[in-house]
Amino acid sequence: MRLRFNQLQDALSRGLAPLYLVCGDEPYQLGEAARLIREAARRQGFAEREVLDQDASFDWHALAASADAMSLFSSRKLIELRIGTAKLGKDGGAAVRAYCDRPCPDNLLLIIAPELDRKELQSQWAKRVESVGALVQVWPLKGRELVQWLGQRLQSVGLQPGPGVAELLAERAEGNLLAAVQEIEKQRLLRDPGPIEVADLLGNLADSARFDLFSLTDAALSGDRARTQRVLSVLRAEGTADVLVLWVLAREIRTLAETAGARAGGARAPGAGDARMPPQRLAAMERALSRLSPTLLRALLHQCSLVDQSIKGLAAGDPWHRLAVVADALAAGGFRAGRPIPQR
Repeated sequence: MRLRFNQLQDALSRGLAPLYLVCGDEPYQLGEAARLIREAARRQGFAEREVLDQDASFDWHALAASADAMSLFSSRKLIELRIGTAKLGKDGGAAVRAYCDRPCPDNLLLIIAPELDRKELQSQWAKRVESVGALVQVWPLKGRELVQWLGQRLQSVGLQPGPGVAELLAERAEGNLLAAVQEIEKQRLLRDPGPIEVADLLGNLADSARFDLFSLTDAALSGDRARTQRVLSVLRAEGTADVLVLWVLAREIRTLAETAGARAGGARAPGAGDARMPPQRLAAMERALSRLSPTLLRALLHQCSLVDQSIKGLAAGDPWHRLAVVADALAAGGFRAGRPIPQR
């Protein structure tokens, strides 16, 4: 079975699977998921824990040897396999499949793979893990999902969030769950259990949000102008290279322009029916295309070329200002008053 992070605790309360694969690039959820599994295992009598650290020189026979070895201190043992590479390779895949073929009820296998390649999740060994045990894939919480999780977290420490509290926390700590948890812990230490309002947070709540490049295009595709500019400002403050921001914006605009052009000509749109593209992204592109004309997309591509010239010192103007204009127009569906189009 496949589980989201926020489904794991409920699933563990119903019983343990023979093995778990925890993977993803969100550090807090990855560590928390592993902790929850370890604690559930301990409660079920898996008192001994053996850790195997996999690297490029790892001997995969160690997994079978650990599974076959009798526990010295307990009748039940947790085997924790920490994957340090993006791919398991032929020997690793075969070793995991062999374990799945004969899981021992006195062993529980926990595989932790923070750097696992996304394509590796389509491999035979990963599918075998999912069919026999549980695959827990973690990724950054966003939007309402993040707000709901923060609200539940506040309640779990005895605080009753008033209107806007979880939303404010989400805004200030998006992409940085560890900072959000630390802020909640700070509030728990500073105040007695009970209601907490927005006014209690204002003035002492740090802005710890972290965004990646694709958060920018997600915000722009959704049409959220304010969020688009906030993501852009955070990227700039963190020292993200302007050329990388240009790359991700130009790539998105080019894909949209090609899709719009293909549809206008009656051809199949790029990305349509592509199983590699997540359904959420396809839906976001559909919504964006409903408000972005082919003429505007061509104009935005021209603006991207001017940004490129500005970055290279071949044209005057601040590249970040030009990027802000392009990102805003992509979100708004047109160039708006107050943000004149840089012409050269």
